[in-house]
Amino acid sequence: MNIVVVGTGYVGLVSGACLAEVGHTVTCVDIDAEKIKKLEQGQIPIYEPGLESIVVSNNRAGRLLFTTSLPDVMDGADAIIIAVGTPSREDGHADMQYVYAVAEQIGKNLKDYTVVVNKSTVPVGTGKEVENMIKQNYSGDFAIVSCPEFLREGSAVDDFMKPDRVVIGAGDKKSADIILEVFRGIKGEKLVTSIESAELIKYASNAFLATKISFINEMAQLCERAGGNVDEVAYGVGLDSRIGPKFLQAGIGWGGSCFPKDVSALDQIGGIHGYEFRLLAAVIEVNNSMRKHFVEKIKEQLGSSLEGKLVGVLGLAFKGKTDDIRESAAIDIIQQLRAEGAIIQAFDYEATENAKREIGEDGITYTDSPYDVATNADAIVLATEWPQFAELDWGKLKASMKGDLLFDGRNLLKAARMREYGFKYFSVGRNGENKQ
Repeated sequence: MNIVVVGTGYVGLVSGACLAEVGHTVTCVDIDAEKIKKLEQGQIPIYEPGLESIVVSNNRAGRLLFTTSLPDVMDGADAIIIAVGTPSREDGHADMQYVYAVAEQIGKNLKDYTVVVNKSTVPVGTGKEVENMIKQNYSGDFAIVSCPEFLREGSAVDDFMKPDRVVIGAGDKKSADIILEVFRGIKGEKLVTSIESAELIKYASNAFLATKISFINEMAQLCERAGGNVDEVAYGVGLDSRIGPKFLQAGIGWGGSCFPKDVSALDQIGGIHGYEFRLLAAVIEVNNSMRKHFVEKIKEQLGSSLEGKLVGVLGLAFKGKTDDIRESAAIDIIQQLRAEGAIIQAFDYEATENAKREIGEDGITYTDSPYDVATNADAIVLATEWPQFAELDWGKLKASMKGDLLFDGRNLLKAARMREYGFKYFSVGRNGENKQ
């Protein structure tokens, strides 16, 4: 099939490359000419394991093409997939300007029946809005489908190729069948729903996962006060088949491009329709409080003032296996520590350049090695769950420190092992491990 994907961010580029990988002819469109030029040269603008190889191989095979002109590639397209960003506005609502700009352009250049697919994360009712915008400029036959993405950064290619489900929100059988054919080469259950249900499934999924994390982080707070180990609690709870073990890892909270904006947007959607999401407000509050609580724990051990204290931070990305720092707990904690007068030495395997652009270099030294963050440091903070951090020579890190404090914000390390190296070790919710 002939498919056009508008947007070459995480969702658009992964979707386009994976659809080409299963045999479709895909053209990815983006208004950023420099990005398109780099993609044509095989340069990937984001770090995502496995993505570069399928982009390069399918581009060479002629199945994956790139352009800045949507009108030039619309003729003959079976489906046009909208995969542009919907960032949060200051009021928490999703910013729909990019989706609507694409819809307007499609309407002005559509000539034959085409299925227009919303893959961007959009509020319920967007399908109708996009349909009306296209109708303002095109009187012919077309269809709107909602096909939300469920891609995790760091495993997006695998998630696309081997999904738990493919949700297809369609208003008629013809358009549903076309999108089912688009995904015929993708394994996983295909669920056909109404457009509105598909739009809500995406938000509901992310909000529920964020709720699980905030819940176990509340339990971590209780464990620290009342006794108990949150790892043991989470394991016991997760053995219940109705709950499951995933997203029950305590830590300094969730971030990234999806959870924060989707939880806030769903809260706003409830308000638009006259419903107050009391649970979601608490989920957001708990997430923010975990970062503040963690900084307070650091301050308590370093003394009442952090002025001039040297803190080494391992991790800048919001999670491991990505270079994305959007809503990163690591960045938030660094900002809080800087505001208290601390001096930061930070390292990340992929996110350093993004962090430099976002928060600058005032009061921060970005190191080339994870070991360098420990040099003369009063404390080390592990803020991102890169698996490589668990395999570091922690004895070497301890030997180059001035102090002996280690704060594990992701519960990645083993307390007994860290104490053998001479650290005073602090984690999240593992009561016995936080005591000397």
